[in-house]
Amino acid sequence: MITLKGVTLRRSAKVLLDNASVTLNPGEKIGLVGRNGAGKSTLFALLNGTLHEDAGDFHRPPQWRMAQVAQDMPETDQSATDFVIEGDTALRAAQDEVHAAEASGDGERMGNAYMALHDAGAHDAQARAQALILGLGFRTTELNHPVNSFSGGWRMRLQLARALMCPSDLLLLDEPTNHLDLDALVWLEAWLKRYAGTLVVISHDREFLDAITDVTLHIEGGKLTRYSGNYSTFEEMRAQQMELQQSAFEKQQDKIAHLQKFIARFKAKASKAKQAQSRVKALDRMEKLAPVLASADFTFEFKEPANLPNPMLAMENASFGYPPPEDAAPGTPPTVIVRNVSKSVMAGQRIGILGANGQGKSTLVKTVARALAPLGGTVQEGKGLNIGYFAQQELDVLRPLDTPLEHMVRLAKESLPAGASGREQDLRTFLGTFNFSGDMVKQPVGTMSGGEKARLVLCMIVWQRPNLLLLDEPTNHLDLATREALSVALNEFEGTVMLVSHDRSLLRSVCDEFWLVSRGGVEPFDGDLDDYQRYLLDEAKRARESLKEAQKAASVATAAAPPAPAEAAKAAPKRIPGKLKHELGRIEQAILDLQARKHALEARLSGTLPALEIGRLGSELQQVDAELAVQEEQWLEVSEQIEAATR
Repeated sequence: MITLKGVTLRRSAKVLLDNASVTLNPGEKIGLVGRNGAGKSTLFALLNGTLHEDAGDFHRPPQWRMAQVAQDMPETDQSATDFVIEGDTALRAAQDEVHAAEASGDGERMGNAYMALHDAGAHDAQARAQALILGLGFRTTELNHPVNSFSGGWRMRLQLARALMCPSDLLLLDEPTNHLDLDALVWLEAWLKRYAGTLVVISHDREFLDAITDVTLHIEGGKLTRYSGNYSTFEEMRAQQMELQQSAFEKQQDKIAHLQKFIARFKAKASKAKQAQSRVKALDRMEKLAPVLASADFTFEFKEPANLPNPMLAMENASFGYPPPEDAAPGTPPTVIVRNVSKSVMAGQRIGILGANGQGKSTLVKTVARALAPLGGTVQEGKGLNIGYFAQQELDVLRPLDTPLEHMVRLAKESLPAGASGREQDLRTFLGTFNFSGDMVKQPVGTMSGGEKARLVLCMIVWQRPNLLLLDEPTNHLDLATREALSVALNEFEGTVMLVSHDRSLLRSVCDEFWLVSRGGVEPFDGDLDDYQRYLLDEAKRARESLKEAQKAASVATAAAPPAPAEAAKAAPKRIPGKLKHELGRIEQAILDLQARKHALEARLSGTLPALEIGRLGSELQQVDAELAVQEEQWLEVSEQIEAATR
């Protein structure tokens, strides 16, 4: 078990843990909660060994294997699969030992090394890695893409997959859901529920914590308090404790007042001097309970819209997507993601936009927000439509060298909505309502935390007095208190809300209807979020079974392939492009599997081996090469059929 006894931890002059004690037992799933700056990340640094206690005793079993998500952005041209496989430290150690044993020529050592390599799971490492990658939202065709071809958020998903790939007794996860869509989040929850080791997770997602944790560790005022149960249980117990503490404080104040009254009345009388003096000592000895003055939670509200057009907008046979790149060849068609959308958005609607990763949720929102032009059909806006748009990349749009005040001054100059003031003092006052006060209004945005930047973006949106809010993952950098404030503000907002979020608590509390973006269209989703989670899990299960069946079919087809697969493919009846694309994906996966087998065999053959083993591996390599040639030929034939069918 992990134990802290009277531990003190400092960061520079600031004391973050002060004589803190707690015990964490094997197999527990612990949610670490507390306000920003309370010391959660510092405690993680103690747990992973990058910080050491300044006082007290900290113990973590030395034999425990630890895994955590690396915070650096990987820059490598390794394939996604290979990058994640490298996260398996036990497998890497076994592979290193195999190479060393083969170089030594020691037969016994080689035998032991091969056995250790098998025990480390070399036979199914690729399958395990690819299951993690697909679970976190990647497509099958991306399994072999270079890591540095992905954007930052997707690379962090690969870092998460790499951490999950690592065999561990202690898993540390700091905000693992920040870069995930709801489908990937549901998958991660299911994975973590099966995790057998000790898990410590920092998260601002209430439902995520409720789903996976059975212990809550609260850090406040340099102390650690352990609660049995998930986050909702912790909230209830803490509220009860605070109520009792307030009651005890009030009773104590009554007692202190009574003692002080007695002392003041009788201390001058000789006959009562002893009693008065004893009460003075009692008063000094009495532990003064601090009043329960929880620092005020951040709250805000959206201003009443100047007008409410109805409908807000109407879409008729609209298609959404991306135009061809500027350097594309003439005649290159645009990329259509969602098509034939005919829907209206009415005043006062609260719409949650659901859909698996890559289906077009953000594309739909960007088009409504005018960041993208529709590729077909019409999007008709109501008169006086005023959009407040929070984009996923909104924090990157902020100018890092500018201050919050400079951002607001620039916004005021660009457009001054009715009823808003552009005077600097008014802008300072408005920033103060979003906890930007004093010197913070002149602090460069680049030095601020993600949560502070998100608050500034919300401040700028509120100031514009929108009547339609388009929010694409607005909670990624918000703590629990600010998420609650956003939820309250959205419920009181008199305009229309369209929300994309993986925060189910926010979706539940704000939205009263859902749209599902799936298979190139937008349809109403007839159900609640629990139904949607079941839908996602069922879809993921079907995808896994389909992949297994495709791999199995590919293996059977390869074993029984006729000598002239090209002619057989040409003689096959023509299929629709959708089925052909599925066939192409199946073949690509088979090629990836065969290439991985080939690389593994070549690596084995590069070492010193007995003649009999070399012969066996060489024969297996020839068979793999033959199968690979067949699959590549089939890939060419199917590609030609797709090209012919789409002319």
